[in-house]
Amino acid sequence: MSDPVEQELPRAVAMAWGIAANPQRGPKRELSHELIVEAAIGIADAEGLGAVTMSRVASSLGFTTMSLYRYVTSKDDLLVLMADAASEVSYPEGSWGDDWRANMWDWAALLRGCYRDHPWLLEINRTPSLLMTPNNMAVVDLGLRALRPARLELAEKIALIMVVSMYVRSFCELEQEVADEEIDLARDAWAAEAQAGALRELVTPDRFPDLYPMVVSGEYFGTSESQLEDADFRFGLDRLLDGFARYLEAVGDRTAPDAEPPPEPPEIGEFARDEVRRDKAVRAAAAKRREAEAKRRDADIKVREAVQRERDAIAKAVERAAKIKSG
Repeated sequence: MSDPVEQELPRAVAMAWGIAANPQRGPKRELSHELIVEAAIGIADAEGLGAVTMSRVASSLGFTTMSLYRYVTSKDDLLVLMADAASEVSYPEGSWGDDWRANMWDWAALLRGCYRDHPWLLEINRTPSLLMTPNNMAVVDLGLRALRPARLELAEKIALIMVVSMYVRSFCELEQEVADEEIDLARDAWAAEAQAGALRELVTPDRFPDLYPMVVSGEYFGTSESQLEDADFRFGLDRLLDGFARYLEAVGDRTAPDAEPPPEPPEIGEFARDEVRRDKAVRAAAAKRREAEAKRRDADIKVREAVQRERDAIAKAVERAAKIKSG
């Protein structure tokens, strides 16, 4: 890979892609950024992200802290590399079926597996640099493959992937918080039961009419991990996918060619790309185009809803006519 490509990317991103130049000085063969990342992930998995420091990682490898800095220049870069390595997933090519909902279920399970295997991932912010790393981009690519059967435009598929990924991440954060609390309560089972008993006295049917039955039955306190996985996660994800399924029904095939396709943008030479990206008129026109596309989608939905109302009205009129004729 050429030097200009590396220079255009943040250091950690270039390292993740394997195109960053190796240090000219320092330990040879015994140390690499891959070994450093592997050691850091081992510490994070065992003790949490807070235990990961450059000195701790160096010590675990038997090197000085300065030796690590020759390969990974900062703690922030190390976190990006850790998050990318921990996000590696695989799904056999050709295994996606024709049901986009079932495919998205499998894709969501892959994401959830990453968070469950490495809970510290939830503590790392989703920065632009992280989104440019190869494993994170591979996750998005897998999501797009899963959505091949869905009759959506590319931008809509990206939006669906983003919504589902946010749901998975948020649910895993809640799952982790509940798991931590359960561990604390398990250390004193008697205290946990005493707290539940006290709340049963405080939660009355007058004050909490709908919540009261759950508190009395104990369901409010004791949702098991398996129930949380199999019921709550499935319910939430299914409702999200229900919404997109309804959207698909309303707008129809978003991949069908338009009667008059919009003109293709002119080709931009390499020498002019930076100037085009910075041009205010180009950016303003692109914003107007996105706005128009959104209005078109809304109009498509309204047309289909109007067509459905017309069909319903016709069906009722036919039904009335049949009753009059039979009467």
